[in-house]
Amino acid sequence: QLQLVESGGGLVQPGGSLRLSCAASGFTLDGYSIGWFRQAPGKEREGVSWISSSGGSTDYVDSVKGRFTISRDNAKNTVYLHMNSLKPEDTAVYYCAAALGAYTRPPLRFDYWGQGTQVTVSS
Repeated sequence: QLQLVESGGGLVQPGGSLRLSCAASGFTLDGYSIGWFRQAPGKEREGVSWISSSGGSTDYVDSVKGRFTISRDNAKNTVYLHMNSLKPEDTAVYYCAAALGAYTRPPLRFDYWGQGTQVTVSS
């Protein structure tokens, strides 16, 4: 069964850090670009970050630039989202998604989605 599994979410105080992981099961992430998305209650899903299949290109939504870093370890078949200086407005369910292809910018469509992991930033 082909699936993505997110982990690493939790409750953290403002200013804290978390590292989210997106692990692939049943397929290799080689050749896939990966996006991280989030959805807060009552809000639309938004793209947070993206990394190309080679890892040479990344992209971030303005609200997380300088605080979040996306990386990938193809040997571990995992993509990470390092989140620092977290704010209450970062509270959301975070999803990762995979798109097959050598994109140079975030694609419009993704082939596989994970179930999500909850991130709550609160004192």
